[in-house]
Amino acid sequence: MATIAPPQPAATAFPKADAIRALVDELLQVARAEAQVRGIALPPENPKIIQAPVPLDSLSVVDTLCAVEQVLDIELRDSIVRTGGYNSIEKAIDDLLPKIERVWVKKKGSKP
Repeated sequence: MATIAPPQPAATAFPKADAIRALVDELLQVARAEAQVRGIALPPENPKIIQAPVPLDSLSVVDTLCAVEQVLDIELRDSIVRTGGYNSIEKAIDDLLPKIERVWVKKKGSKP
């Protein structure tokens, strides 16, 4: 008699919009704090703040991963954050998002 394997759970697509939203929300707070400490004037609108040249140190960015972990229900290693940090929120997202997606695909699902 042949054995029938149980069906594999359906792979879910990477929730890119949720990951971006979580990263942006947290990184905006980091950027505002850094700008205040360093005396950097930020633009009033969030889209311009995302592009503004504000240094984000790697330890602060590592802290933001907690929010992403909660949203995506995965654990992220601190090592995905570039040593030395980033020069803007946009650069941080450009670097982190593909790494977060690779972790997601490995642990939970598939690419869109």
